[in-house]
Amino acid sequence: MSANLSALLYLVAGGLFILSLRGLSSPASSRQGNMFGMIGMAIAVGTTLAAHPPADGVAWLLVILAVAIGGGIGAVIARRVPMTSMPELVAAFHSLVGMAAVLVAAGAFYAPEAFDIGTSGNIHPQSLVEMSLGVAIGALTFTGSVIAFLKLSARMSGAPIILPFRHVINIVLALALVFFIVGLVLSGSAFDFWMIVILALALGVLMIIPIGGADMPVVISMLNSYSGWAAAGIGFTLGNSALIITGALVG
Repeated sequence: MSANLSALLYLVAGGLFILSLRGLSSPASSRQGNMFGMIGMAIAVGTTLAAHPPADGVAWLLVILAVAIGGGIGAVIARRVPMTSMPELVAAFHSLVGMAAVLVAAGAFYAPEAFDIGTSGNIHPQSLVEMSLGVAIGALTFTGSVIAFLKLSARMSGAPIILPFRHVINIVLALALVFFIVGLVLSGSAFDFWMIVILALALGVLMIIPIGGADMPVVISMLNSYSGWAAAGIGFTLGNSALIITGALVG
């Protein structure tokens, strides 16, 4: 598939995602909005597979299995979860978006040739900047969304958990995160990459646990935005306009 056709199809998918959000703004048009979103996602996934097809039959089998397993689980959950539990379901799904951003970034970091962002140990600096931001936001979104889910589903106390010196700890973690992001951009070190992941995971927990369960819907909205920016950051790394468009929309 040519680059121009891929770009056009990604643009169509992005337009359908915009129509999906517009449709979801009203109960009367929500079914149509969902349909637009489903069609847009099918176009985006199909375009990606056509533009960058798996290397062999085993790779195709893994892709098909992944889509079938993920889609099957999603379908079962969607049918069983009552509307009253939708906020916690959204929080759980946001955590998966964050982890997906981390895993895609890790794949790009260890196999940069497959993503045209350089060679192993010599990744383009701008790609490292985009990758580091995407993985940091994604990891933070993952653990933050998990805590939000646990609080909303009463699997942990909804009361604020206040740690001593929490602001100092958060500031130190944030500064360390910036330090290792700069280190990754300058050195391309795997140690810096995984330190970013670990620090962001810890920061996600510490940011959300002091917030009470009654405020979790607001937290979910914030984490939803984070997941969008994580996807957009990885979209820039991969040169994928669909991820950039949809990530920016969600953000």
